[in-house]
Amino acid sequence: MPVRTPVSTSIRILQIGLILAVSLVSFAALTMPLTLRPATQALDVGRVLQFTMKSPSDIEYVSEVRTEEARKAAEGAVQSMYTAPDPAIARQQIERLRTAMQYITSVRVNAELTTDEKKSNLVTLSDVRLTLETIDYVIGISDSRWEVVQSEALRVLEQVMRRAIYEDKVEIAQSGVSSFVSLTLNEQQSTLVAELVTAFVVPNSFYSEELTTAARQAARDIVKPIVRTYKTGETIAPAGEIITPADMEAFQQLGMIRPGQRWEDMLGAVAVIVLSAVLVPLYFYRRKRSSVVNNPRSILVIAIVFIVFLLGARLLTNRTLAPYGYPLQAAGLLITALFGLETGFVIVIPLCLIASYGLSNTLDLAPYYLLSSIIGLLVLGPVRRFWGFIRAGMAISLSGLVVLLAYRLPFFAPDLLGIVQFVGVVLFAGFSAASITLLLQYLLAQTLGITTVFQLLDISRPDYPLLQFFLRNAPGTYQHSLQVANLAEQAAEKIGADPLLTRVGAQFHDIGKALNPTFFIENQVPGNVNTHNDIAPEESAATIIRHVTDGIQLAKKYGLPERLHDFILEHHGTLITRYQYAQAMNDAGGDATKVDIEKFRYPGPRPNSRETALLMLADATEARARAERPVDDDGLRALVRSVIETVQRYSQLDDTLLTLRDLHLITESFVTTLRGTYHPRIQYPNAKVPDQDTTLLHTRKENDLH
Repeated sequence: MPVRTPVSTSIRILQIGLILAVSLVSFAALTMPLTLRPATQALDVGRVLQFTMKSPSDIEYVSEVRTEEARKAAEGAVQSMYTAPDPAIARQQIERLRTAMQYITSVRVNAELTTDEKKSNLVTLSDVRLTLETIDYVIGISDSRWEVVQSEALRVLEQVMRRAIYEDKVEIAQSGVSSFVSLTLNEQQSTLVAELVTAFVVPNSFYSEELTTAARQAARDIVKPIVRTYKTGETIAPAGEIITPADMEAFQQLGMIRPGQRWEDMLGAVAVIVLSAVLVPLYFYRRKRSSVVNNPRSILVIAIVFIVFLLGARLLTNRTLAPYGYPLQAAGLLITALFGLETGFVIVIPLCLIASYGLSNTLDLAPYYLLSSIIGLLVLGPVRRFWGFIRAGMAISLSGLVVLLAYRLPFFAPDLLGIVQFVGVVLFAGFSAASITLLLQYLLAQTLGITTVFQLLDISRPDYPLLQFFLRNAPGTYQHSLQVANLAEQAAEKIGADPLLTRVGAQFHDIGKALNPTFFIENQVPGNVNTHNDIAPEESAATIIRHVTDGIQLAKKYGLPERLHDFILEHHGTLITRYQYAQAMNDAGGDATKVDIEKFRYPGPRPNSRETALLMLADATEARARAERPVDDDGLRALVRSVIETVQRYSQLDDTLLTLRDLHLITESFVTTLRGTYHPRIQYPNAKVPDQDTTLLHTRKENDLH
C-alpha cells in the first residue's frame, strides 16, 4: 500500500489542477468575449461593421434615437418666423416717396434754374439715386406724364410694401418692383417708376425668436414616438456599414452590447462556475465506485472535451440561429460513450448551463441545451449498436424542437420562414451531434488508448484473429473462458458494473495459455502423460504463471485495448499456484523455510476494478465447479462463498470498492448461472432403438399384409 500513495497524491493534484484550469477558462469565456468571440467586435458610433449584425430575438421598443432624429428633422423644416408686415413703415416710405417726388416737381417747374442746375439738384437727392438718363427724362417729361408717373409710383410702392419684406430679402423685393408697374406705361415711364419706388423699398417684417421657437416646438410635438420592431434573424446593420446611433440603440435593446464589464456580470459568472466546480467533484466523491476520476487520462480527456465544446458554443452566441444548430449535445454523448452514462450526466449539466449563461436568449437556450442533451444520453444508453447513435441524434432533434415549442414560441413568435429555419438548425444539431460523437469516439479511442464499446464488440466476434488463434491452439481453455465470461457478465449486470467490458475481458484473460496449451489440464488429452509430473514444482509453477506475461505479449501483438491488459494481469492477482506450492512443501517435508513462496506467486497486481474482481471470482468459481460438480443449490452457494472468502482472506479485493451487498449479489448470480450449466441430466435407458430405415421397412410390410 505505501507504494500506491504517491500515485494517489499525483492524481489528486491533477484533479484539482484540472478543475481550476477548466474554471478559469470558463470564467474567461463568460467575461472576456472580445478575446474569444470575433463576432463580438468593438461597437461604437462611426465604426465600420466587420460582421452583419442580426437580431437574436423578436423585440419591439420605442426608439428614442429615431424619435429624436425625426423631431429634429421636423424642427429643422420649420423656417424662421417673422413679424407681420408693419403698415406704419409702408406709410412712412410712401410719405417719403411723395416728398421726394414733390421736390422733383419743384425742381422741374422752377424757371430760374437752368437745365444743368436742375440736373445738379436732382443728382444730389439723398433718398433717390436716379441715373443721368432718368434725370434727363424727368426734366424733359410733360407734366401730364409726370403726374401719371407720380401716381403709379405711389401705387406700386403701396403694393410692394403690403407684402412681407424680410431683412435678408430686401434685394429680392427691390428687384421685383418692375413687375408691379402697370403695362400701360411706356418703357421710360416704367423705368422711372421702378427707380423711384426701389429707393423706398425697405424691410417691414423682422425675425422673431419667440415665434420661431414656438413654431419649432409645435413641429416637434406633432412627431409621435417611433416604435422599432425586429424579428429574429432580421438584419440590424449589414457588414461594411458605418454604425449609427440608431444601430447602437438596437444593439443595446437586444442585449448585444453592454456599456462595460459590470461587477454584477463578474459576480454572476463566478457564481455559476463555482456551482459547477462544486457539483462535479461532489458527485464523484459520493460515487466512490467510479474509476473515471482516478484515471489521469480519462479526466484529462473530459476536461479537454468540456473546454473545446464550451468555447465553440460561446463563439456563436451573437448569431441568431447558430447557437441552436451548434451540436453541444455531442459533448455529453461523447463522454457517455467513452466513460459511461453517469459521467456524461454530471458533465453535461454544468456545460449546458455555462455555455448558455448571460445571453439574451438564455431562458430558452439553456433548457434547449440541457433537456435535449439529457434525453439524448438516456436514449443512447449502453451504446452497443451503431443504431444507438442514430436514435440519440433523432431524440436530440425531436426533444430540441419540443423545448423550443415550450420555451421560445410563446414568447418570441417567429414568422413561417423563421419556424422553418429553426426546424432546420435543430435537425442539423441532432444529426451533427451523433456524427461528431462517432468520429471523435473513434479518434480518441485510437490516440489515447481508451476502450470503446465498438472496439469491444469488434474484438469479441468469434472470427477475430486472436480468438481464432486461441480456439485452435487451446480449445479447452477457450471453452473455459466462455464459461467464465458468461458467469462474470451476468454478475456485472447485477452489481452495476460494465457487463460488456467484463465479458470481453474474460474471453481474453487466459489467452497466454495458447502459447503453451499442453501445460494446462483443460487442454490435455485424457490418457496422455501430464508434463507437470516430470518437472520440479518451481518450474511447473513458473510455466503456469508465465501464461500471464505470455497473454500480455499476445495482447500487444494483436492490438488489444490497454484496458483488457488489466484482465490478463489481474485475474490471479497476487495469489499463488496452490497445487505446485503444496507439491513443493511435500518435497520439503513440510518445512516452509526450504520453499520460496514467491516463486509460486503470480506477478499481479491485485484487481483494481469491479470488472477484474468479477473475473477473478468467476475464474476460480468455474474451475472449482467443473472439478467438484456440486449437486444442488446449497452446494453451489457454499462453493461460491468459499471462493469469495479465500480471495478476501488474501486481500485481493481491497482495491475494488466491492461492497458486502455486491458480494451477495455476485454469489446469487453465480449460483443462478451455474445451476443452468450443471443441471442434472436425464439418464437414458440402454434399450436398443431401431434405426429409421428398419422401422419404415416393417411399416411397409404391415401395410402390404393389410
